[in-house]
Amino acid sequence: MLGKLNEMQMEELLKKQVTGRIACTDAGVPYIVPVNYVYDGKQVIGHSTMGKKIEMMRKNPRVCFAVDDIKTIFNWQSVIAWGRFEEITDIAEKEQAMMAITHRLMPFAEKPANHPSHGLSEREDDIGTKLDLILYKIVLVNKTGRFERN
Repeated sequence: MLGKLNEMQMEELLKKQVTGRIACTDAGVPYIVPVNYVYDGKQVIGHSTMGKKIEMMRKNPRVCFAVDDIKTIFNWQSVIAWGRFEEITDIAEKEQAMMAITHRLMPFAEKPANHPSHGLSEREDDIGTKLDLILYKIVLVNKTGRFERN
């Protein structure tokens, strides 16, 4: 059976997952990349270092975000959301965003000390000194969800 997810089901899926994909475009060229994230009920919060994704989203902040829960090819659910990239520059908001990301992702990290590039580390001096993390949010303006069940 194919169907549409209702608002509550879409919210649940966005909050449950930790990895999604951001699609962005520059000069008509699409680019999609997996990202770790946390969802606060209004926006997707993520982090990155400087690279193609950040460069493209700075040029064109209109993006699409997708997340899935795939159990089998006939048992899955998916949310596609459209939104606007905003780089987080306020220090207090950056700290809150990084704390939310760390608390959400840390349970999935086997050895956090090995992942300072994700802002996950047992050593505070690893974070922010060896690389510059860019914190951002995708403010969602519309979303749709689908599912299939046996």
